[in-house]
Amino acid sequence: MDVVVMIAQLLLGLSILVGVHELGHFLTAKWFKMRVEQFALGLPPQMFGLKFLPAKIFSVRHGETEYLLSPLPLGGYVKIAGMMDESMDTEQMASEPQPWEFRSKPAWQRLIVMMGGIIVNVITGIVIFGFLLLIYGEQYIPTKALKYGIVAGPVAQNMGLRTGDKIVKLNGQTFEDFSDVSKSLLNSGSYYTVERNGQLIDLQVPDKLLNDLSNKKSPQNFIFPRMTFTVDTVPPVEQPGFLARLILQMKGKDPVAKESPAQKIGLQSGDKIEKVNGTPIRFFDELQETLKANKGKTVTFTINHKGTVREATTQLDTTGVLGFIPKQDIETATIDYSFGEAFAKAPSRAFEVIGNQLKAFGKIFRGELSPTNSLGSFISIGKLYGGIWDWEKFWSLTATLSMVLAFMNFLPIPVLDGGHVVFLLYEMIAGRAPSQKFMEIALRFGMVLLFGLMAFAIGLDFYRLVR
Repeated sequence: MDVVVMIAQLLLGLSILVGVHELGHFLTAKWFKMRVEQFALGLPPQMFGLKFLPAKIFSVRHGETEYLLSPLPLGGYVKIAGMMDESMDTEQMASEPQPWEFRSKPAWQRLIVMMGGIIVNVITGIVIFGFLLLIYGEQYIPTKALKYGIVAGPVAQNMGLRTGDKIVKLNGQTFEDFSDVSKSLLNSGSYYTVERNGQLIDLQVPDKLLNDLSNKKSPQNFIFPRMTFTVDTVPPVEQPGFLARLILQMKGKDPVAKESPAQKIGLQSGDKIEKVNGTPIRFFDELQETLKANKGKTVTFTINHKGTVREATTQLDTTGVLGFIPKQDIETATIDYSFGEAFAKAPSRAFEVIGNQLKAFGKIFRGELSPTNSLGSFISIGKLYGGIWDWEKFWSLTATLSMVLAFMNFLPIPVLDGGHVVFLLYEMIAGRAPSQKFMEIALRFGMVLLFGLMAFAIGLDFYRLVR
């Protein structure tokens, strides 16, 4: 069922993103009275040499335009008469130009048409972020709430962080939102000021730290808040707690997993695990480490249920997981926005995504981030959506991907919108368009490059799945 939900979210998200992008090209072309021959969601399998599959699932013609749904949900296209694109329709380009064709229009109009998809993706991202801020507000963990400090994962420990450290400054500046710590990983030359045993220590963040975290072979946890815990209960829908969205998504289910060691020892909502094999347990990370050290072994738990203390013994499986959802004790803050405030903040939230993309590209070009660690296909996107349907997460990720799609399409690669923009800017500056032969070669090169990257990304994802 999780896979079905993941695929459904992926298809819906991609359909929205591709649909609005192609709609941007379609509407601007129509505005300038260009003839649009096809508007397609999905790509025909024939583009990838899969000639045995049908080119389209469904099509309908309205006026001069054929609207169609193609089998591969990896993109879409708008075919505009008189435009040299990935269809490589050289026969049409050899005929006399017609007034309704793309090539017959002024360069500035053609430039707007090529930018139309990017512009609509940006607008879509801003609008979605605006409604998310309006409906859900902005929820975060204040740094002052981390009274027990952090839990440092292996990569964090390698840079000098220790479990229990309190990060009090980023690059010499105090900060309010705990998530700013992870955001700073995209910057070069960052450092943290931590409080450890009453002393302040500056720790330099290695420029390749993000690459280490992105490496699928390494443990993925960087840092997270250190918290005390009990066995959780499902909170009321009207009072969702931070980091409890997983529980809300599972409402109606017992917070203890079926057939788990937790169920075998009779673990109940509200229970507190005080000891494991006689060793006191206070924090959730301590429980995790103790269970990890006792995989497959028989373990005795000291459990406090509403003041009544009892002991229970069970054998752990090879994963060392008990099988319950913890209620973790941490204070959160929420900023609520009016309609005007939400949509005033939305552009900065949207363009922060593009800023992060630029920083990531900078790290790749400086050799601080490996493309093999950062590149992913639709499989990676599906994993981001996840197997549990959460509308807030769905729309937040879709808004983010809309901005990423705008950024990626603006790259100056032939066959992408950015490549066409470069050719049009050349025409506007030089006073003449590139030759048709040059355009054919450039587009073929762009298609080989793009499909090669897609194949490489898909191959990487399959390798990660089976490794």
